[in-house]
Amino acid sequence: MIPQRYKHICEVCGRTEELTPEEAFEAGWDYPPRMGAFGIVSPRTCPDCSMMDTVWAALVLKKMNPDELTYKQKLTLLRIINEPDSVMPDSEEQEP
Repeated sequence: MIPQRYKHICEVCGRTEELTPEEAFEAGWDYPPRMGAFGIVSPRTCPDCSMMDTVWAALVLKKMNPDELTYKQKLTLLRIINEPDSVMPDSEEQEP
């Protein structure tokens, strides 16, 4: 179940905000469920960051293997796979 407000975590700069999907979309966040789907690798960025620095770009555009990702990117991948539980307002954020 997706709460009305949940954590939006920019995978590039680390900015975190609790927003509704509509608030996030209007503010320019690339974040499910308005942009992409929970649990599927796609960019998770704030309005100020580029999707070119995301896990999605590393895997799809740069054709990196998952074992080539940085530790921070692997944590991001784990968070994405565990959505929406990992972005619930009371969930613990993992530090890179």
